[in-house]
Amino acid sequence: MPRIPGWLRKHWVSLAVVALLLIQVAQFTYVVHRESLTFDEGDHSFSGYMMWKTGDYGLNPEHPPLVKLLAAVPTLGRQLWTPPLQGRFFKNEAYLDGRDWLARNDGGSQHLVFEMRMMTGLLAVGLSLAVFFMAREFFGTGAALFALTMASFDPNLLAHSALVTTDMGVTLFFLTSIYAFYRYVKKPGWGRLLLAALSAGLLIASKHSGILLAPMLVVLIAWEAIAAARGQRGRTALRLAGALVFILVGGVLVLWAFYGFRYAARPAGLELHPSLAAYAAGLSHFDQSVILTFAHWHLLPESELMGLVDVKLMAQGYPTYILGHVYAHAVWWYFPVAVLIKTTLGLLALLALTAFALVTGRLRRGREVAYLVLPAALYFAIAMYAGMDIGARHVLPLYAMAAVLVGGGIMALARREGRWVPAWAAVCGLLVSAHVASALSVFPNYLAYANRAWGGPANVHNLLSDANVDWAQQLYQVKEWRDRHPGQPCWFAYFANPEIRPSVYGIDCQMMPTADTMWMGGSSLVPPVIHGTVFISAGDLSGCEWPSNQLNPYRPFQHAKPVAMIDYGVMVYQGTFAVPQAAAMSRAQHAEALLGQHQPQAALALAQQAVTIDPQSMFGQTALGDAEAALGQKQQAVAAWRAAIAVAKKMSPAAQKGFVPDLEKKVKSMS
Repeated sequence: MPRIPGWLRKHWVSLAVVALLLIQVAQFTYVVHRESLTFDEGDHSFSGYMMWKTGDYGLNPEHPPLVKLLAAVPTLGRQLWTPPLQGRFFKNEAYLDGRDWLARNDGGSQHLVFEMRMMTGLLAVGLSLAVFFMAREFFGTGAALFALTMASFDPNLLAHSALVTTDMGVTLFFLTSIYAFYRYVKKPGWGRLLLAALSAGLLIASKHSGILLAPMLVVLIAWEAIAAARGQRGRTALRLAGALVFILVGGVLVLWAFYGFRYAARPAGLELHPSLAAYAAGLSHFDQSVILTFAHWHLLPESELMGLVDVKLMAQGYPTYILGHVYAHAVWWYFPVAVLIKTTLGLLALLALTAFALVTGRLRRGREVAYLVLPAALYFAIAMYAGMDIGARHVLPLYAMAAVLVGGGIMALARREGRWVPAWAAVCGLLVSAHVASALSVFPNYLAYANRAWGGPANVHNLLSDANVDWAQQLYQVKEWRDRHPGQPCWFAYFANPEIRPSVYGIDCQMMPTADTMWMGGSSLVPPVIHGTVFISAGDLSGCEWPSNQLNPYRPFQHAKPVAMIDYGVMVYQGTFAVPQAAAMSRAQHAEALLGQHQPQAALALAQQAVTIDPQSMFGQTALGDAEAALGQKQQAVAAWRAAIAVAKKMSPAAQKGFVPDLEKKVKSMS
């Protein structure tokens, strides 16, 4: 056998780490280079640019600033066109201005978008390094290499590695915060405590869910106290409680630093739309009191408080789509099922084997296991009841923790007393290979990953929606398909319209109505019967943004067989299709827009057309009543609104809550 060079024996671990990182970077670089702008990226990108340029933290208070500032670094020093602010509702302002800002400065080429994405890709590289070093300190070098392999080829981590969103940032800093606290507990010192506070600050500056670190650390402190010697429990709990206070206070100071130590969300002369007090009015009395108390004493920046309000409001009534059904509310079992669908079978099997290693005593690192399992369990339990069931990305930190844990489980089973156990080594090696192969089988469409037990990526749109499959990333591929099939008229129901305009990418289709065009405009007037090619993105096909499937105008397409599926997220249909519900909805949306422009007569004409096309259109009847009320036709308005109420009451009670009370108020206002 050829002799292995000494330098290779000495540095093979470092070389393996570098090789895995390069493979990871190559994968996500290719993936994001071919993906069009996803749903939230324009919003985040523009907000980051405006933070650097004007110190405006109020354009996108939904999320803290760290990732947005990082992504916008490539814009520094550039003179970019900026759309004039219009004083709209902050979400309309940020999403639509972000759309126009990128369209004007970047167009469909996405050169600037790619640069910003690669900046956020640094977080993914940081996460992989954190996984490696944490696993090495917890379970040894072999476990660290296995953990890094699992993370580098995890389809969910790869899908979000280099998008201008907050998910990778919060995943990285959750892991580093837990790791930093572990290192402090293991060997207390001011340096380690300061690192723990810094990591906590970076975490809460990445995403609002970072506040969950506090209960995680409380649970870990309780574990440390219980595990301590009987006479040391109280002292241990008190010392670590003091460390927790230091970490939280230090973390909040780091958060303030990202806001420039300024309370006001917007620079002088600009205000939040709506104000914090007005927006918080939609919360419960207790939640509202807490937010306004924090605001009164300036305990947190105004933008941070606005974001916390928004998270709470969104969770109160966000619909859920899972296993082919639409629910008007969250369901507690969403994430358990979503994780079973979105996780590779190899990783699921390795988690089961790791549990076996724990039960049988082969994996004995009690403290290290606790620092992975307890935070993960708490995070998962809170996610199940948080009310935002829109994607496995919301539990992305669990995949990083799982990679570290199974690294330890593999080594506990496959190596004993310094020697490999051939049978266990073969089984674990096979499962790691299966994990890698399963991920690569869907390359480069990692967002649409589903394991084969659930039918794979081709079936995931029937089970889940939103960022699990279709986050508006397929426009380049839609354009290519359209170019290969020219000559026919085309219609497009697109999940991210109008936040992202397909026309920017050269797609010449007429746009069909969606839940988003209802409040932001952007649909064409659709005839009752359409001919040619119809593109429907998975999010609109499932109706995931509607609280009831009854409101989904594309239900007939759910039972039709598409002629093609583009990147598992856009279905293509060809022929002649009756679409009365979509036609009525488009007219109702245009009518409401005309009312906003003080053109009630034109609005009335469109609303009448909507009701003629589809008398059971709740939106058509609502728009008709609104137009008639604007023209002083009270009796006719009440009749139309009551017709809308009758249609709404055919939905589930939970779905009715979003429409019936407002309609009844309108009726009452005319009495």
